[in-house]
Amino acid sequence: MRNALRALAGLSLCFISIYYFLYPAVTVLNQIREESSAQSGVSDFAADIHLSIAEPFGAWARDRVETARGTELSLADISGTEWPMFSAVYFLWSTEELDKAWVAAGGTGGTRPSLYAADAIEAAAELVVDPANASWVIRHWGESYLERENIFYRMLLIAGLTSYQSITGKARYEPLLRQQVISLSWELDQSPHGLLDDYPGQCYPIDILPAIAVMQRAAALLEIDLGNFAERARRGFEGRMLDPATQLPSYVADPLEGVGIGPARGVGISYKLIWAKELWPETAKAWYGLYQRQFVQQGALISGVREFRKGMDTYSWLGDVDSGPILGGFGVAASAFGIAAARVNGDAALAHALSSQAILAAWPLPSGRLLIPSLLSDLSDAPFLGETALMFVFSRPMNLPATPAELTTPRLVYILLAVALSLGLLVLVTGLRLILSAGRKPRQT
Repeated sequence: MRNALRALAGLSLCFISIYYFLYPAVTVLNQIREESSAQSGVSDFAADIHLSIAEPFGAWARDRVETARGTELSLADISGTEWPMFSAVYFLWSTEELDKAWVAAGGTGGTRPSLYAADAIEAAAELVVDPANASWVIRHWGESYLERENIFYRMLLIAGLTSYQSITGKARYEPLLRQQVISLSWELDQSPHGLLDDYPGQCYPIDILPAIAVMQRAAALLEIDLGNFAERARRGFEGRMLDPATQLPSYVADPLEGVGIGPARGVGISYKLIWAKELWPETAKAWYGLYQRQFVQQGALISGVREFRKGMDTYSWLGDVDSGPILGGFGVAASAFGIAAARVNGDAALAHALSSQAILAAWPLPSGRLLIPSLLSDLSDAPFLGETALMFVFSRPMNLPATPAELTTPRLVYILLAVALSLGLLVLVTGLRLILSAGRKPRQT
């Protein structure tokens, strides 16, 4: 009996070693090597995530709609209310880019994403339009939640339905999409300063800029003429909206006065830079230069994007639901969205440095799931947020600079990989010794 338990313990240790240490470490090394090629287009890492989560994501999204889970949550439950909507839209955004990449490659990359993920695509769209999932914004805005302000939710609604129709070619939700694009663009255009609230009394430009971009995308898909809407919308990101210390848009705004409140933040600038280039290329170029100088820190050991500008060390170890953890000044969300910002704006060196760290931090398991992003998600209400967010940033097409950049992987990546491999080998050797000792016959006395 004792030998059997020893053998079982040994087998368990061997499994833990291979599943949680050795396989992930080798996978990380291979994926970082693939990222080092600095190829244009979407990342293979995004394609790997998509293939792994498509089926379970679809099952989760469909269950969320069928159980009307959104009606059970309080307004204070930010992750439970906002994150499912984010998850669905990130999935649709990523699928759209991966499907385009598959077509551009001549269909040589295995099964087409829009085919193997067909059920998940439908489930994601159903979640996006589900009134039960919108319960929290209905409590904020009332039954007119699709008719006034509420720009955060309506931006995601437009984004998700635009990607859905682009991927599938189906006009199932086109009347709602068309109505929202026309009404929200008109409302933003008629606002005093190009600003609208997310929630009553809460205005975050981080949601307004992508709203402008997704409305432009939807208008092109639906052949709606918005005129110079995007150019006029620039006013919400100029003048008194800028943080005087950085000359970048403040994170919070007063829509009635048209003035920024408080400092620019890394998560906000990183996210805006994903979209700004397709709206205002010259503005995006200027913003990116200021961002590089004041928020980006690249070193031999570690690279990242600060949540607050250099010199604001008071906030080095705080965090909130928007920024995620802030570690030594680096914002987790700011650095993650920084990957997408760097890819879109042609900064291959920063994209590679941040990507290699993100791949390490993701810690891919043999099942295809990503360990750390899964643990950082809301396991009860948004279990796929971390993975869909990473899939989104890695699926933003890389725009390579004219001059090839020197790509350097931060040393911390290799240090932590060495630690993980060492621990994995130690656990494996311990497990093998237990198995071998269980097979030995006891000495005769």
